[in-house]
Amino acid sequence: MVQTIALAPFDNEVPMWMPIRVMEIELSAPQSSLNQTFDGYGQALALVRLHGVPVGIEKFSLIEGKLDPLDLKKAILKHHAHRIIRTLISKRLTSSLHHLLTPEDILTSLRSPPDPVDASLAVTVAVCTRDRATDLAMCLEALSRLRYPNLEILVVDNAASTDATRKLVHDRYPQVRYVLEPRPGLDWARNRAIQEAKGDIVAFTDDDVIVDPGWIDEIVRVFQEDATVMGVTGMVVPWELETEAQWLFERYGGFNRGFDPKWALLGTSHAHLAASRYIGTGQFGTGANMAFRKQVFESIGYFDPALDVGTVTSGGGDLEMFFRLLREGYGLMYEPKALVWHRHRRTRSELQSQIESWGTGFYAYLTRSAQAYPDNRFAILRFGFWWLWRHLRRYAAASIKPSPIPNELVMRELRGSLKGPFLYMKARKRSEDIRKRFGPLKSDAIERRTFPASRMHPDKDSVAVRTIDLQKGIPTIEELGSCHQIRLIVTWSGKPIGALNVNDVGPVLSAHRLRYEIADAFGLDLFSETDKLDKGVLWSKIIDGFIERCMPKADGSSSGYHARKLPPTCSVSVVIATRDRPDDLRECLRFLSRQRVSRPIDIVVVDNNPASGLTEPVVSAFPNVRLAVETRRGSSYARNCGIRLSTGDIVAVTDDDTTMPEDWLETLIAPFEQPDVGIVTGNVLPFELETQAQRLFEQYGGLGRGYIRWKADRDWFDEFTRKAVPTWYLGGTANVAFRRSIFSDPNVGLFEETLGSGVPTGVGEDTYMFYRALKEGYTVVYEPSAYVWHKHRKTMSDLQRQIYAYSRGHVAYHLTTLFRDGDFRALTALFYTLPRYHAARIRDYILGWTNYPLRLAFLEFAGHLAGPWAYWKAHRMVKRMGRSDGIRDSSQQTEDRSRNTGGNR
Repeated sequence: MVQTIALAPFDNEVPMWMPIRVMEIELSAPQSSLNQTFDGYGQALALVRLHGVPVGIEKFSLIEGKLDPLDLKKAILKHHAHRIIRTLISKRLTSSLHHLLTPEDILTSLRSPPDPVDASLAVTVAVCTRDRATDLAMCLEALSRLRYPNLEILVVDNAASTDATRKLVHDRYPQVRYVLEPRPGLDWARNRAIQEAKGDIVAFTDDDVIVDPGWIDEIVRVFQEDATVMGVTGMVVPWELETEAQWLFERYGGFNRGFDPKWALLGTSHAHLAASRYIGTGQFGTGANMAFRKQVFESIGYFDPALDVGTVTSGGGDLEMFFRLLREGYGLMYEPKALVWHRHRRTRSELQSQIESWGTGFYAYLTRSAQAYPDNRFAILRFGFWWLWRHLRRYAAASIKPSPIPNELVMRELRGSLKGPFLYMKARKRSEDIRKRFGPLKSDAIERRTFPASRMHPDKDSVAVRTIDLQKGIPTIEELGSCHQIRLIVTWSGKPIGALNVNDVGPVLSAHRLRYEIADAFGLDLFSETDKLDKGVLWSKIIDGFIERCMPKADGSSSGYHARKLPPTCSVSVVIATRDRPDDLRECLRFLSRQRVSRPIDIVVVDNNPASGLTEPVVSAFPNVRLAVETRRGSSYARNCGIRLSTGDIVAVTDDDTTMPEDWLETLIAPFEQPDVGIVTGNVLPFELETQAQRLFEQYGGLGRGYIRWKADRDWFDEFTRKAVPTWYLGGTANVAFRRSIFSDPNVGLFEETLGSGVPTGVGEDTYMFYRALKEGYTVVYEPSAYVWHKHRKTMSDLQRQIYAYSRGHVAYHLTTLFRDGDFRALTALFYTLPRYHAARIRDYILGWTNYPLRLAFLEFAGHLAGPWAYWKAHRMVKRMGRSDGIRDSSQQTEDRSRNTGGNR
């Protein structure tokens, strides 16, 4: 089901999964990324960086394989502005401030190169591998491009069954040192790497990883700037998202641990708190990206060979080492700038096995740690039960609301978790057998050892107080002695700016960490008094200046869906359901006949009451319009009839009481150029506001959804963890178009016939169609420039009936998502959101905040109360009349058209 989409010239089929292009965008010079073309991809997942610092990950739509600069600008404004400003401030704080900051000050740093790293520390990069020469070749190719000069690359071939790895290293990478480790197990290989390493720092990565060229530079920078740090982990992002399994791995949790650095240092007197504070060491990263000072292993021991890949525990060796480091009082840091790219498992079966191994390895690690540290057993046991309970809740949550994560993955991890403790005991016995068979590695003990005399012993309660004057620069703070926390007073030229507490400090607090903490804590408070009079204006000045310098062309003048058209070979059908409104229908068809289009158009009018004889004479005046009949009353029945008889690749739907400009149809269908788009909605404007009823309908909410183009997808659908998904914000059937193929998707199908006008529920068929499409991963685009004019009800009696029907249908929609889709978020809407809405309506009227009539507010309330009864009646009605068949093949469509329309008409 995985395929790459390339429109040639138009592909009406939308697959369940489409590959996503992974890319980088360096904000200080984004033009190179914006100029790239990624043929065959409809979406991109971009790592957004500023001077190499990761500031976020953003998913973009690609238009003709290219990223729209306007979309990048929107992402910066919406998601990444805080980190961008913090990064710019932190960079500026590397030198003293002769005056308080101004926007120009921090923006000038955009063109300054990063500071070079001191290469005095020798580094060994160890790649532990087993029979994966193809993957290893990609890994070594990336390692050969590392910028750091004082570097040794070591490949440890673990219990190899062939000599392919040795040949690869010997023939293509003579600068790489090769070592064969016969003892099977990843941690045996890691321990051998530690023994063989010539560097002061030992960095580990995996054979399915592609490292960033500056990876080692950032690791070394941390070790040089902070003597208390003994271990460093870094960011791991996906190298590719070509299969659904790879994307599911990212959605399940992946390896990325965020964009903010983390420091952890407990010292010896606080080390007993490690289990209660940091037993979940996965928050710091993974073994695919970790580095240690070599000397620390002489103090805390080597990796436990009973853990990780190659043993029955299948994992946990990295997590256990992180915990042991902290439990023994040493410092650990997560540095997102130390970046690598990981090639996730490509198949569903591999993903399932990996997730199960996560559970096994994690609980094996917990078991090992509980054995090694008896005083922490209660805290570890408590966390183990909490983690199981968390996964049970996750399973239950996925059962009560639609989730992109298959429940089978949660169950696989739970199953692995239950096996973990038992398999660890089995693995310990096997590791002893291996030790007896091959002999021990030199210094392969894993138990903790005595601390060097130089280790810190901080007082649990002492807090150091220090003052930093930014005019003099930010130095490394030394001689903190036994303090575990510092109260930092920040001033400029003796004038206080503020104070902050920094936890988990050692005898030395690095300038690198101080810059980050100060920039993060104070931010805009570091600017001049004039600039920060209005922080909103200051924020805008910085971001506007940043965008102007980096993206001068990001004005959207020549980008976006509205500037593009589908190829003329893409055909369109327009379906209009009508019931005894000949005058409105005639005017609607007159406007439709004026559409400026460059493609075949098929217009189908469905008469939902042919016995009246009012519709046929109107349609007969338009020779290019086909007439179909649907005797079962209901707008969903009628629209489904028209959809089944339509011939277009795109099916547009509008109402008989609308009119539209000449470019409406081309503008509405333009977003379908993106292969992930399944539905496009447009704006609905009032045709007139001549009567009180028409004006009140607009005050009620109207049919328009604003003037800003936006889109909703499965990510948006999942943002609503407790509240119901507000699909009513997306538009309605007065102005909507569908990719025809979604109607043949069994999980989407045609309009729900228990919802809509003509049946007791009144409305809801459009919002439920949007709900199902989003749930299945389709994208819905709201394009306000594709607008129609709608004739609102003129009389108060008609308005009251309409509002009462809308209220019934809204409740029926939520009941449908509850009973049909098992989405328990509907209960929040029915018993929390709607009661609050009605209370607010009444409150606003009593307080004089609105002139919306109280009688209409009570009518809405009555409609909501009638919703369940209307829902039940509609189901009885549809059960009696029968449901429509789904989309048929071309031969059946031809037969239906002849029977229902009488040949050409």
